[in-house]
Amino acid sequence: MTEIAESGAAVISRADGRDDGEDWTENYTELPGGAGVSLILESTTQEGVGPRLHLHPYAETFIIRRGSATFTVGTEEIVGKAGQILVVPAETPHKFRTGPGGYEAVHIHANATFETTWLE
Repeated sequence: MTEIAESGAAVISRADGRDDGEDWTENYTELPGGAGVSLILESTTQEGVGPRLHLHPYAETFIIRRGSATFTVGTEEIVGKAGQILVVPAETPHKFRTGPGGYEAVHIHANATFETTWLE
C-alpha cells in the first residue's frame, strides 16, 4: 500500500500487512515520485536458490544485508556476503545461488521497470 504524505513523499507499506522487516520479499516497479529505479526485496533461509542467467540494459546493485550468495558475473564467480554491495554493469550476464543459511538483500535496478533478457 502506498500513502502520499503532505510533502509529496511516498510511504510504501508491506503488501502482506506486517509491520516489520523480516521475511519481506517483494518487487517494486514504477515507484512514485519519479524515483527512476525498481527494487527487488529478497529474503530467504534456503540455500541454493536464485535466478537463472540473465542480463539487463542497465546496472543492477545488490545490497547484501544477511547471509551470502555466489554470483556468476560474466565468467567470474564472486561470493557476496552481508555488509557488501555488488554492482553488476549493464549488459553483463549474471545469476546467483544463495549460501548456507540463506540470503537477504535489496536489488536495485537502475530503471523504473524491470527489463530482463533470460539467457538460460
